[in-house]
Amino acid sequence: MLRQVAPGRYDAYEGLLRSLAEGTVWMLLWHGQSGAPDAQYGNMEVDGLGYAPCVTSAQELAASGWNRAHEVISGHSVAASLYPGRWGLWLNPHAPGGGVGVPWLDLRRIAAGLDRLPAGPLLLSEPAIEIPQFYALLGQHAHRTPAVRALRRAWVQPALGSPYLAIGLDLYDTSPAAVESVHAMMRQSVGAVPEGLPVSTVAMSDEHDPVAMWMRAHARPFFDRDAYGGGAPAPTGGYGYPPQGGRTGAY
Repeated sequence: MLRQVAPGRYDAYEGLLRSLAEGTVWMLLWHGQSGAPDAQYGNMEVDGLGYAPCVTSAQELAASGWNRAHEVISGHSVAASLYPGRWGLWLNPHAPGGGVGVPWLDLRRIAAGLDRLPAGPLLLSEPAIEIPQFYALLGQHAHRTPAVRALRRAWVQPALGSPYLAIGLDLYDTSPAAVESVHAMMRQSVGAVPEGLPVSTVAMSDEHDPVAMWMRAHARPFFDRDAYGGGAPAPTGGYGYPPQGGRTGAY
């Protein structure tokens, strides 16, 4: 899969992520031994983002010339351990061309399930589609749903798949009963959405979600119980990802 990844080949990159999620990597340890409390992965920085280097087989480990310890671990497990600290994973940095870097946002997708989160980099913008009746109805139901502090919106274009409207949910209360009341609010409102328009929700409290990150920075609330302001509109862009071309062999 690594050999198939090339700039613009998002399908090949998704295949690489699936292989990583199901496979095993050899993590390069800068300090300590595998399983020891003081074991530390190596680290490298590319385009201002941090990555932990690894190799993809015992043969690649030998080819790399690495003479310190290493740790063999599943791709899913290392993804779950790295992404909360905003660390990515760099595969075979010794290879011709420098290998391939997987940013932490894609490790988050591996940890959560690739089919559950949209493929990045995401293009994010203010929605251009006019559906005032949906926003009005959603605002009315939000007013009667005490758990809701504010609602924001964004238009999301994944690297692969159809674009969709994202509704950012800023909640006072995330207890099961409160969350169910918010789900009911959405069910009561989606009937006003034009047929064929996908709508998704995003928890504004999720500090690792790129759509929530963008909305916190740029999207003004269209429902705001506390009447606090949002941010200024921003141009579209791959928020939370390296610049286009900044990831060797991937984008």
